[in-house]
Amino acid sequence: MKVAVVGATGLVGTKMLEVLAERNFPVTELIPVASEKSVGKTVSFRGKPYPVVNMQSAIQAKPAVAIFSAGGSTSLEWAPKFAEAGIYVIDNSSAWRMDPSKKLVVPEVNASALTRNDLVIANPNCSTIQMVVALQPLHEAYQIKRVVVSTYQSVTGTGKKAVDQLMNEREGKEGEMAYPYAIDLNAIPQIDVFLDNGYTKEEMKMVNETKKIMQDDSIRVTATTVRIPVMGGHSESVNVEFARDFQLDEVRRLLAAAPGVVVQDDPEKKIYPMPLSAHNRDEVFVGRLRRDETQPNTLNMWIVSDNLRKGAATNAVQIAEYLVQQGWLS
Repeated sequence: MKVAVVGATGLVGTKMLEVLAERNFPVTELIPVASEKSVGKTVSFRGKPYPVVNMQSAIQAKPAVAIFSAGGSTSLEWAPKFAEAGIYVIDNSSAWRMDPSKKLVVPEVNASALTRNDLVIANPNCSTIQMVVALQPLHEAYQIKRVVVSTYQSVTGTGKKAVDQLMNEREGKEGEMAYPYAIDLNAIPQIDVFLDNGYTKEEMKMVNETKKIMQDDSIRVTATTVRIPVMGGHSESVNVEFARDFQLDEVRRLLAAAPGVVVQDDPEKKIYPMPLSAHNRDEVFVGRLRRDETQPNTLNMWIVSDNLRKGAATNAVQIAEYLVQQGWLS
């Protein structure tokens, strides 16, 4: 099976190559794709070098699937061209997420929505992915009415430039700035640009994508997203109001049984999810489970996941694995 990775030299693209290898995805030939300035360079996959090619060469090579992580404008221009050639596209940008003709997929939640004809499939925002994986089993049991989420997001979500900024600041070096302010010893309550309603694009992604993935427009979501000086994963404080009451023991059981979820919830032993322990893991970690004592049927929870893996690369590869399971890729 020929597999193209578009944006193969970037932070997420590199992680996609790692995940494809680790999960033993049936790649017979890798086609790494990047911008013209990277053409001719090589990337390593399973110990073998592969030359980077441009978009047109990748289409001509006829891969079965192309996993995109090269930004929204690139995806808008090139994903339809790959699809016209009969190539499945799994796109990690925001370009197609809210397009009503495209599916927005987290395999543990809504893979069954996919059909053979869905040639362009959107990979959701990293912070949305980890939240809906944890919310889905609880929604099925108790029906979610409202979600209030505050995020604490890793610099890796911005990219290499942001990682370099953090490291330079730690070492007292001058360097290029990914953010308008210092990130070390700071918290920046802005991720992406501000919109007319006072929310950022990242915050509205969480609002709109959650409804689409969980296929329920009645769920009310409000979000505040914050960049903090950590690497390894995004953390989320989530307050969930349900239509029906719950028992905490049952909530723990439901989460522990849910695909892709690991419960870490033992306050007496100081066991709870942290980005440090979620780093390089594919699961979504959930803890600090407790009732909101200010109103009925409401749960507080803490959700952590590696944003480059489950929040991006792993989720995309899991979508490709689902296409293989259905017999649509060959």
